[in-house]
Amino acid sequence: MTPYHLAIIIDGNRRWAKEKGLSSFEGHKAGFDNLETMGDYCLDKGVKILTVYCFSIENWKRSEAEVAYLMKILEVGLDKYTKKCVKDNVKLLVIGQKERLSMSLQEKIRKSEEITKDNKRAILNLAISYGGRAEIIEAVRKTKGEATVEAINGNLWTAGQPDPDLIIRTGGERRLSGFLTWQSIYSELYFTDTYWPAFTTQDLDLAFEDFSNRQRRFGK
Repeated sequence: MTPYHLAIIIDGNRRWAKEKGLSSFEGHKAGFDNLETMGDYCLDKGVKILTVYCFSIENWKRSEAEVAYLMKILEVGLDKYTKKCVKDNVKLLVIGQKERLSMSLQEKIRKSEEITKDNKRAILNLAISYGGRAEIIEAVRKTKGEATVEAINGNLWTAGQPDPDLIIRTGGERRLSGFLTWQSIYSELYFTDTYWPAFTTQDLDLAFEDFSNRQRRFGK
């Protein structure tokens, strides 16, 4: 069974690179390339919403050089993904504290979201400068004292989208690290030791097979 909404924490780029004697920059580039491959496969498999944890709020604490390189990858990637999303009829959204990004990247995001806003086949959410607690705090503030579940849902960065059915984390860690903190309460979790650059379509099929064998009761 294919999840309707799949979320992925792409982890292990730097460790993959280190084990191969490569720079962390090369690891991030390999991870970026794999994201394109996995995105295409998810679309072919019928995933309707793909949410990818690209850059967390905590990642701002990394070295200035690494952050700058990651931002460069995101800028280049946004141009590439926008063209693909137009071609594939996919709506592209960036979720996170976009105001912390450079003005040039903010403008690219604005244009990408505008160009793809009416696409209907699927949705690609790129979580950039994202943190689950920050998302909840902002959503609660926007409710202006009417902090019901429905009001908060309507003010999340993923407002209007169903919660993820399956969350995959690569790289061997067994935690969500602030990813979709509000939305993940009934998500199925799948952890793998495989580093993200080495994660293949066969690995994704294994995750989907595992997901299809689970019974989702939602507390009932």
